[in-house]
Amino acid sequence: MSIPETELRLIVVAENLLARAGLAALLEARGFAVVAQSDGGDLDRAVAEAGADALIFDLGWQSENLRQTLAEWLGDLPVLALVADDETEESLLALIGALTAFPGYAILPRESEPDAFASALYAIDFGLIVLDPGLRLLPVARMDPQLMAEAIPLTPRENEVLQLLAQGTTNKAIALDLGITEHTVKFHVNAIMGKLGAQSRTEAVVRATQLGLIVL
Repeated sequence: MSIPETELRLIVVAENLLARAGLAALLEARGFAVVAQSDGGDLDRAVAEAGADALIFDLGWQSENLRQTLAEWLGDLPVLALVADDETEESLLALIGALTAFPGYAILPRESEPDAFASALYAIDFGLIVLDPGLRLLPVARMDPQLMAEAIPLTPRENEVLQLLAQGTTNKAIALDLGITEHTVKFHVNAIMGKLGAQSRTEAVVRATQLGLIVL
């Protein structure tokens, strides 16, 4: 993707001091403005004072406290989460469940190329969702994504609901946005989950993203 000229202001969050410093240096070398660094304990203060556009969390190692902070934080900034290459499917689904509360999020391996970081950051700044295809998420058949998408017969209304689910929108907000009742939204959500073979909203979004059903 082409990189916009707008300079994004970032807060780097990592429990390890060297990890914070290294990540900040990498991002600044790519033209981003790192306006604050945090170990997670002072996140509210850092966000209030820095005027950032997005946060980048390094969750790659010894990060249980930081993951809990992310799950409980009530901020409204997009988040890029960096994870270890051996992240399990269970922990990734839990992380996605936490990130759906934010207005845009991405999950990348922490060893990704700087260009991948840059592209993901600009994508989430536009409210998009980015999941690295190499992550250990719900296995799907190895076939053309377009064919896979066509094999899932979502109705136009279900597709509208799915796109809003991917943005972390609540049932009530979806109902207001589409001019339908919450009961109808629940009906569509259940239908989407059934067609995707998902057990939860989060799992439905993950499967839909892998199938190319989410419009980025």
